[in-house]
Amino acid sequence: MKIVFLGNSEFSVEVLKSLIASEHKVLCAFGSLDKESGRGHKVVFSPLKSFCLKNGIDYHSCKSISKDGFETLTQYHPDVLVTASFSHILRENVLSFAKYGVINVHTSLLPKYRGSCPVNWVIINGEKQTGITIMQTIKALDAGDILCQKKIPISPDETAGELLSRLSLLSGEVLVKTLTDLENGKAKFTKQDESKSSYFPMLSKEMAKIDFNMTASQIQNFCNGLNPWPVAYFVLDEAMYKVYKAYPIQNKWDIDLSSFDNGQVVMSSPKSGLVVKCSNGLVLLASIQAPNGKVMESRAYLNGKKIPVGTRL
Repeated sequence: MKIVFLGNSEFSVEVLKSLIASEHKVLCAFGSLDKESGRGHKVVFSPLKSFCLKNGIDYHSCKSISKDGFETLTQYHPDVLVTASFSHILRENVLSFAKYGVINVHTSLLPKYRGSCPVNWVIINGEKQTGITIMQTIKALDAGDILCQKKIPISPDETAGELLSRLSLLSGEVLVKTLTDLENGKAKFTKQDESKSSYFPMLSKEMAKIDFNMTASQIQNFCNGLNPWPVAYFVLDEAMYKVYKAYPIQNKWDIDLSSFDNGQVVMSSPKSGLVVKCSNGLVLLASIQAPNGKVMESRAYLNGKKIPVGTRL
């Protein structure tokens, strides 16, 4: 099957690798426009663009493939368009361009967790399993017919980055088989049950502040779900401290927690690490990053810095 691939991220790259290694043929790839980064406004290529340039794959950047990219798309004659981590809104001209339309890789078990950040939200919400869905793209958000799904368990204390890496390998494998079935007329299209659908919004830095009125397990999931981006944080002396890992911890010091409010530091030392009161007990902020500092264990950080007991975060 002849494919035009649409993507941007590292996830896209892993899916594309699987297509290249298969019996299918990738004609070209499309991605978003280059971005500028830092004070010097240095142009930064997306992971997909970098991969394509290194491997001799035709690559095209556009603001909208349905608008400024469509004329370029018409130069190719694909059987199908495949999207993986591609943020453009696709209009009817693109959706109906190829014989088999547009096939999308979505990193949740649809119809649950529609939206752009399902991997983060399943961890934040403490789900025990997730998976990938290969689906037909239509105008409605993540609402097209399902061609194939594959479930996997979420490992204990797994971060969003770790889970996404596992899902990228699984996605490529399942996508290749699905495209083969589609080409051979064996694919089955199953409509989604709208009564079971759920949608979760895009992540932002503004929503990453830790609420210590949550339980310790909820805080753990929150930190894991926002790792590696946008990363959970607390504020101390008007400065933002990032938290990459947090764990529920027992009150092994027999401290009277009734004298502490949620968000107050209960223990703070190189031996204990940074321990904070939350709604159902204590949470250890195990891996932190001070402003302009390195990511390190809070125990190591407290070797050189002091955060007094009673401090409100």
